[in-house]
Amino acid sequence: MREKEKMLLCPECETDLDIAEDEVDEGDIISCGECGTDFEVVTINPLELNRVAEEEDEDDDDEDEEEEDEY
Repeated sequence: MREKEKMLLCPECETDLDIAEDEVDEGDIISCGECGTDFEVVTINPLELNRVAEEEDEDDDDEDEEEEDEY
């Protein structure tokens, strides 16, 4: 068993992500092998993940800003 291994479940599908704290750094992107959701490592100790926003959401924000500029 790897050192500092934590049981971490994917918040989306509850699959074990099998991540060791000593194998990741803050800012790394982790993908769930089961559902494909991407997460960013926010902190290492304790290991905490945030879901990465999908690209479509960013495109929507850009369109909203363009509409505001027209007025």
